[in-house]
Amino acid sequence: MSVLIYAENTGGKFKKSTFEVISYANVIAKEQKTNLVAISIGNVENAELEKLAKYGVDKVLSVTGEQLKLFVNQAYASIIAEGAKASSADTIVLSASFSGKGLAPRIAVKMDAGFVDGAIGLPSFNGSFTVRKGAFSGKAFADVSLTSTNKVISLVPNSYKVVEDTKPAAIETFAPVIKESDFRTMVKEIVRAADKVSLPEAEIVVSGGRGLKGPENWGMIEELAELLGAATACSKPVSDAHWRPHSEHVGQTGIAVSPNLYIAIGISGAIQHLAGVSASKTIVVINKDPEAPFFKAADYGIVGDAFEVIPRLIEAVKEFKSAHA
Repeated sequence: MSVLIYAENTGGKFKKSTFEVISYANVIAKEQKTNLVAISIGNVENAELEKLAKYGVDKVLSVTGEQLKLFVNQAYASIIAEGAKASSADTIVLSASFSGKGLAPRIAVKMDAGFVDGAIGLPSFNGSFTVRKGAFSGKAFADVSLTSTNKVISLVPNSYKVVEDTKPAAIETFAPVIKESDFRTMVKEIVRAADKVSLPEAEIVVSGGRGLKGPENWGMIEELAELLGAATACSKPVSDAHWRPHSEHVGQTGIAVSPNLYIAIGISGAIQHLAGVSASKTIVVINKDPEAPFFKAADYGIVGDAFEVIPRLIEAVKEFKSAHA
């Protein structure tokens, strides 16, 4: 038996979340005294594939093809399931990214596997295979025991550290038979904002709410985010008012994020918003209302007008970066 990970890439380059998944799965493989195999789908060059060995992969299965240049949910799921069978893998781990959320349940069905979505910790190894995940919109934890032979785990981005464990890894071409029915729904084009940090995987997120009073005031949010290497986000009322695109809406009905640092500016902290950001490692709240509910969830809080606080914070970050350049 072995452990298999899906090495997700964007434009032929592996994402940070891929290395988190490898580091996580490497612990499982070592505990089970078995091999760690990665499967890569899409036209990824060997130099990029070789990076996977830096984090503990023993073998890489590379799948290429014109039809696979862009993500195809059903086809990718079939390929990963076939890769698991070919490598005798009984545990499959992938990121709970946008793609991973669609792939993981399909793979679980194809493998007749137990499934934990959104894992935030390593499995227990004391006779049972129990994995912790968030529950009730991040207000609680659920410990899920998998008793099936095959297991599928999707790991929340930023929930596990990247750990190097360099070893030689064989790169093999893998050519599974793919059914034409797997390509009934095709992605024709993916347009990415190349100049922006991906919100679901960002380590730092700077988010704004109605306290900013209008879209014309978002310049300071973007400037702070750029200085910090952060993604920008917003609350639901802001996206509903079309001040910011819906792709930046974080919360229960938007994108759930789990950055190392979440900075909320002018956001009151409604329960629906908190549900999407509660997995953040550190939350900083800036609000002029000392009674804002968000302060109860904050690790650090600043009671003050955003139009006074943020410019001073920007200057402080600039001075710090200049002194440490």
